[in-house]
Amino acid sequence: MFEALKSQFKKIDGRKITSLFENENRATEFSITSCEILFDYTKTNIDSATQFALLDLLDASNFSEKRADMFSGAKINRTEDRAVLHTALRNLDGRPIQVDGLDIMPEVLATLGAMRTFADAVRSGAYTGQGGAITDVVNIGIGGSDLGPAMATCALSPYHDGPACHFVSNIDGAHISDTLRTLNPETTLVIVASKTFTTVETMTNAKTAFDWMAKTVHEPAAQFAALSTAADKTAAFGISSERVFGFAEWVGGRFSLWGPIGVSLMIAIGPDSFMAFLSGAQTMDQHFLTADPQDNMPVMMALVGIWHNQVCGYNTRAVLPYDQRLSRLPAYLQQLEMESNGKRVTMDGEDVSYGSSPVVWGEPGTNGQHAFYQLIHQGTQIVPCEFLVAAKGHEPDLTHHHTLLLANCLAQSKALMLGRSLSVGRGIVAATGISGPNLDKQANHRVFEGNRPSTTLIYPKLTPQMLGKMIALYEHRVFVEGVVLNINSFDQWGVELGKELANALEPVLRSGKSSQDQDPSTHNLIKFIRAQ
Repeated sequence: MFEALKSQFKKIDGRKITSLFENENRATEFSITSCEILFDYTKTNIDSATQFALLDLLDASNFSEKRADMFSGAKINRTEDRAVLHTALRNLDGRPIQVDGLDIMPEVLATLGAMRTFADAVRSGAYTGQGGAITDVVNIGIGGSDLGPAMATCALSPYHDGPACHFVSNIDGAHISDTLRTLNPETTLVIVASKTFTTVETMTNAKTAFDWMAKTVHEPAAQFAALSTAADKTAAFGISSERVFGFAEWVGGRFSLWGPIGVSLMIAIGPDSFMAFLSGAQTMDQHFLTADPQDNMPVMMALVGIWHNQVCGYNTRAVLPYDQRLSRLPAYLQQLEMESNGKRVTMDGEDVSYGSSPVVWGEPGTNGQHAFYQLIHQGTQIVPCEFLVAAKGHEPDLTHHHTLLLANCLAQSKALMLGRSLSVGRGIVAATGISGPNLDKQANHRVFEGNRPSTTLIYPKLTPQMLGKMIALYEHRVFVEGVVLNINSFDQWGVELGKELANALEPVLRSGKSSQDQDPSTHNLIKFIRAQ
């Protein structure tokens, strides 16, 4: 599958990226500007021949047909026999989309309208708690029911003009305890986000929140809302149907921020800003649908990633947002990519004979520079880096901060590419007065190999619309990678086994019954726990 590209890599392995800039037009030919975003991949070892080979690989995967299938509502999630239509949640024009012969858009738009009505009521004080207007919202979910809204709410904090939003996900009691400790139950709204209303972590935390509220609130269920399709279970919990917002099986958890899972974000920033967020994603959808592959940002981001991972063998990727408000973006993208494309079999159930998803990780700059950038610059493995930065920030009185931020972001990608030679290192050390045999020893510590690849995304400012564009960009990038790798990006069977075993172990730990039937390691661990 990747033979031609691997042959191409062998030919150019070790070639200096800087040599590619002999092409005076490289900066424009190997970057894409669309939707107010500049994607620069000039600081990679991709040349025209490599680009053409990558595009041939894309063409051989029937990408255009599969892209059309996704947007049209075809059941491309074959292992679960489901359509994949998170794009329908931001189809603000209401263009008809058929699933099983029915147009889903009237229901999508009706749900969006119900979300707006509820968010307006919470924000205006028309909907109240026992103690008056809602001051705090606690979103209880996990995975896609937490990472998306938590990341976006943090990212768009300059636009907050509603109640304070808090997010609880971990089943560790410390998480919900620390969150609820400072809140007033009489003015708190709890949103329980679970499609099935059975997720163990979520429902355990929801029951704890209910018990906390019940200590002082006469009707605690009246201050709960649910993001779920399980109407019978939400009713049994006591949540009134007008505070239950459902979403269909064709919306996967990690792609669900655009619909009811985004209610907490809508309450925080307001319905108008939330609509701008959806509009931004819709703009990126149109770019993805209509741009030629070589000018298509999600396509080329995916192909650059495939070049680095499946071809070059760099099986990790650092996401480095130079924007403190995007501090949760690396974690969000971890789930988006690793849960989507971390698969061991193809769409046909055959073993994958090549690498699948890279390990995705990162932290915001400049913090990361004082942590793991040492490994990125001088470590023994090559880590492709993705830098993200806004041209301007939200603090007009702190522009000098943003100038320093931009300088650091641009300098890091430049340093990764250029490196520093031994001769320059010698000069630096010699200037300190060191000479003789110790000179080269000390100089070698100052050497940077360079030639380490990176890409950069630059955007004007982090607004709701821009965040929508960026998240949709990454969603489509993951889709393209899955198409090329011939894997199903929309199931997640790998998370099931651990859940099953945890459900079996919990009663053993709770009851004190014998653990002799466990494997020796687990048995010994349980013995230690009980001894404490």
